[in-house]
Amino acid sequence: MYNSIYDFEVTDITGNTVNLSRYKGKVLLIVNTASKCGFTPQYAGLEQLYQTYAAQGLVILGFPCNQFGSQEPGSNEQINQFCQLNYGVSFPMFAKVAVNGPDTHPLYQWLKQQAPGFLGSQAIKWNFSKFLITRDGKVAGRFAPTTKPAAIETQLSELLALK
Repeated sequence: MYNSIYDFEVTDITGNTVNLSRYKGKVLLIVNTASKCGFTPQYAGLEQLYQTYAAQGLVILGFPCNQFGSQEPGSNEQINQFCQLNYGVSFPMFAKVAVNGPDTHPLYQWLKQQAPGFLGSQAIKWNFSKFLITRDGKVAGRFAPTTKPAAIETQLSELLALK
């Protein structure tokens, strides 16, 4: 049974297993990403948030996903290179995952249960859906792909202010 975000293990973009308990006490923003999406420029906004708030305890976790219009066709290595070269991404990136359907990663099953979308829907609608996680590992909010990173800055800074 999963009680918090810290009960999950994931694989980072270079193939290492990461227990999310390493982020205890941090505010997390978890995002399913893609390199060939209309929302891909949000990487710049995510990196800006990370640069601004990392010292206060923010960690952004990017999870590439190829389930929406095959907009993330590359290998994990290609995705990592794309993110660094085009957007200077320095926040942690993870291996490609499924966020919907029978192969949904357990982390995303849990996130969707904790924070259903519009009208109670659990499905992720598209790339760059965002989940905001409190310092104690609970889901504080879910944001649509159209929500730009800067639009959640107020909620983010409020969570960071709570110790």
